[in-house]
Parts: sequence; C-alpha cells; structure tokens
Amino acid sequence: MLGLKLPTDPRWVNIVEKNIDEILTDHAFCEQKAASTAISLIVTFPEYSELVQEMVKLVKEEISHFKMVHDRILARGQVLGRERKDEYVGKLRKFFQKGGNRNTQLVHRLLYAALIEARSCERFRLLSQELEDEDLKKFYHDLMVSEANHYTMFLRFARKYGDSVEEVNKKWDELLEFEAVIMKDLGKQETIHG
Repeated sequence: MLGLKLPTDPRWVNIVEKNIDEILTDHAFCEQKAASTAISLIVTFPEYSELVQEMVKLVKEEISHFKMVHDRILARGQVLGRERKDEYVGKLRKFFQKGGNRNTQLVHRLLYAALIEARSCERFRLLSQELEDEDLKKFYHDLMVSEANHYTMFLRFARKYGDSVEEVNKKWDELLEFEAVIMKDLGKQETIHG
C-alpha cells in the first residue's frame, strides 16, 4: 500500500527497545516538525483554500500527537530531550532541484511530506507489532492509522495540484527509488526515520 521500495530492517525494533526514551524524544520532535510543515504550507501557499483547510486540521492533530508523546515521556519519569537533526529528512530533501514555479515547489513539498508520512506509518506498524510494551504497541498502532491518512492526503494534493497525474506519479516513483537508497544507510539509530 505504501509503495516503499525498501522496507525497514526488522532489527531496527531491537534498537528501539534498548533506546525507548531516545526514540520517544525523537518522535515528539517529528510530530512538532509535522505541525510546523503544515503551518509553513498555509503561510507559503494561502491561495490553495482546500489545502489550507486540511493543513489547519493537520496542525491540530500533529500537536495533539506531540502532546501524547510528551505525556508518555513524562509518565516514564523523563523530560523531553533536545531536538536533533533528522538525517533522513535532510537527505531526502536534496532530491528535487531547488527553484521552479510555485506550483512545482508545492508539488515537491507535498511529495516529500507524503513520503515522510509513509515511512513513519511503516515504522509505526513495526513498532505496533514488535514492541514488548503493550501500551506502546497500541499507541503506535493508533498513530500508524493516522500517518497512513496523512500520506494519502499529501499524495492526493500533489496529484491534484501537479501539471498532470502522470508527471506527479513519475516524480513520486523516482523519489521512492531515491529514498530506498537513503534507507540502505539508515535504520541503525535510535530515531524514528534514521
């Protein structure tokens, strides 16, 4: 369903189990960045009314996810750690050339967002199936469903606002191939994407 070309190595869950507090901190910041991305899309592309309406809903949802993760951090007797760079997102965002018209820039940003949500969904599915902590398993199952909805929404908007569905699908396939190359070097860190 997600179209990812390289699935996450299941051994990544072993890294998560040993570093759950680090993963939760990284996850909290991923949710915060997702809310920030939605706000940025509103600010940068206000003329796309349907997109703006959906991004307003997404901001609320992502901030509520941030709070849920933060609550779990506090319940574990921890505090939110420092934000760190997301190596995965940094590498991914180098795929499309900078520039182009506003419409092209929008489509590229939507495709990046779709792929980040798709990978998060795939990772959350693994966590929902493999973690030993039953509460976290359920938590990640619920978030997996949410991420899948976000992935399809971003992809739907990219296809709607692109010059043609065929062109957007071609870009999507190329981005998926590029992401698979990135993922070969990742999956060994205590991060959601890395």
